[in-house]
Amino acid sequence: MNFKFVLPVVAFVVLCFAPKMQTAKSEYYQDEFKPVIVSGIKAFNTEANKLNATAAAFAKGETTLKQLRQQLAQTRKVYKLSETWLEYYYPKHSKAYLNGAPLKHLDPYPVKEEYSNNNYYGVTPQEYSKDIPLDYLDTEHYRGEQRVIDPVGLQALDEMIFSDEAEASKDAILELTKKLTLAIPAVEASVNQRNFFYDFEIIEAARLELVRIFTMGVTGFDTPGSLNALPEAVSSIKGIEVIIAPLIQKAPAATNQKVNLLFKNAKAYLTTNNSFDNFDRLEFLTAHINPLYKELGKVQQSLKLPSSAQRWTKVPSWNAESDNIFSEDFLNPYYYSLLKKENDSDSLRQLGKKLFYDASLSKRGNMSCASCHKPELAFTDGQKTSLASVDGKRVLRNSPTLINSVFADKYFYDLRAVDLEDQAEHVIANHLEFNTSFKSIEDKLNNNAQYSKQFGLLFKTKNVSRHQFAAALSSYVLSLRSFNSAFDRFVQGKTKTISAQIRQGFNLFTGKAACATCHYTPTFSGLVPPLYQENESEVLGVFTNSNNTTKDNDPGRMLSGLAEDKEEIYRSSFKTVTVRNAKLTAPYFHNGGYATLEEVLDFYNRGGAAGMGFEYEVPNQTLAPDALNLSKKEIDAIIAFIESLTDNPY
Repeated sequence: MNFKFVLPVVAFVVLCFAPKMQTAKSEYYQDEFKPVIVSGIKAFNTEANKLNATAAAFAKGETTLKQLRQQLAQTRKVYKLSETWLEYYYPKHSKAYLNGAPLKHLDPYPVKEEYSNNNYYGVTPQEYSKDIPLDYLDTEHYRGEQRVIDPVGLQALDEMIFSDEAEASKDAILELTKKLTLAIPAVEASVNQRNFFYDFEIIEAARLELVRIFTMGVTGFDTPGSLNALPEAVSSIKGIEVIIAPLIQKAPAATNQKVNLLFKNAKAYLTTNNSFDNFDRLEFLTAHINPLYKELGKVQQSLKLPSSAQRWTKVPSWNAESDNIFSEDFLNPYYYSLLKKENDSDSLRQLGKKLFYDASLSKRGNMSCASCHKPELAFTDGQKTSLASVDGKRVLRNSPTLINSVFADKYFYDLRAVDLEDQAEHVIANHLEFNTSFKSIEDKLNNNAQYSKQFGLLFKTKNVSRHQFAAALSSYVLSLRSFNSAFDRFVQGKTKTISAQIRQGFNLFTGKAACATCHYTPTFSGLVPPLYQENESEVLGVFTNSNNTTKDNDPGRMLSGLAEDKEEIYRSSFKTVTVRNAKLTAPYFHNGGYATLEEVLDFYNRGGAAGMGFEYEVPNQTLAPDALNLSKKEIDAIIAFIESLTDNPY
């Protein structure tokens, strides 16, 4: 038998019919949701085809740009009505084909040319991908060389159709709308094949959609061209209302009434306050999003519904038991580390702290972790780039804060380390830093009576291992987290007032200034909501310092050592780090070239290098080159807000 042929076909059949296999009865079985979901994807498909027809007419000169924009707005609103479940059940497909960021990216489905023209697997790649959403697709069947592709989907269309070049981009617009129509049937087929949807998943999807509305909706992330963020948020909230109606009806009467009133008030607030630049996002967060998030959590508890993490026994990145997007337990630090919660302890943490400050572990005995991460500076060192362990030398980049640094899926500015433990190895092996090895450190610890005793008591073993050392150090770094700034306490309801300047600064940060489209709340880093499982990096076009226009030549992520990063789109791309505690962490950027927050804000206000006329030097800049036109008063307000995020307890 030719297993080379049979195995891929079997995998294909399993993937196609996996949803139909969910036939077992469950206490969480619900069939009220499927009609809403089927209707929603059908409506989206219809509007996408209308958009394609309108784009075809626009290309022929048979309709106007205004009509095309109106149809795009309508299509996007219909998408938003189903976004709750689309983003929950099909996040990869949605990001890749329906509503991903309008940036060049790696093809999630690179197809070998030789498979495009034959029936090697019994089905062509085109047929294969048409029937199965990317989330369920075994892309390895047709895997070719990685390649960079142009963006597709609603965000790309929004940026293009609402640009000044729309009239000159008729063919490109038509091609994008056609690709959108081709990406929807796979989801529609999957939805139709599925027998039912779990109620605990639907309530979880609804709460995550509230997070998405605030972090990626009203900030303008989803609408880079039109800035139709507020009317779209109304559609998103309507979509949540419709999909969870069966659950709200089963909740206690008081909860039912409160949730329905909150939905009504949120929609009214968005409709009444419809100016993107003047929208009070802080008020929207504290009076509408957070209360809804909390009350839907109460609905889940009242119906005794587990979280998906509990049901499927997984370690979650997001804590379903949290009641505020800014609460200290909103994210789960143990998702991001190899260290498990049940294996952590105060004793392990204290041992890790001792290791963190121990310079004897480095080869020359002159460098500890604290050499570059000083507690009083929010675990930075105040240097442009950190001093090396070799006299007269410096390491390549600036030292980032370690507070809340655990909340990342990759570490270092170039994202080369995949976990905290891997991060430690890079520092240990670097000839400008510890310049040693795990084996050498193991020997030192085993030959130290005090360390040997401490490790032995904790791990019940005779010899200290690399794993044990990494676990202790990770425990300490993992503990360096804080959401207790003046701003946090206000949003958490622990304090009742906040200054008008800070309020203005937050609203600018999450609105007109577009800071929050890269520095997502609540971490204010590049950890992507609503699940916070992926880190973004950006090409900003940073200069060597704020006083010149000499391009910084650090290749960044492109030379991370990871195979998928060896592309031009990642040249000079760096991790989006948090702005929390930025008051304490100057100088700024990966090269430490900007001494003050005023210099940083001026750089962004001018649109980075591309905005200052250096498009040729930074062809893949991901920062929008458009000037923000922020006044000095507005810049001062943004800085006041950033400084309100200061909460270094160490």
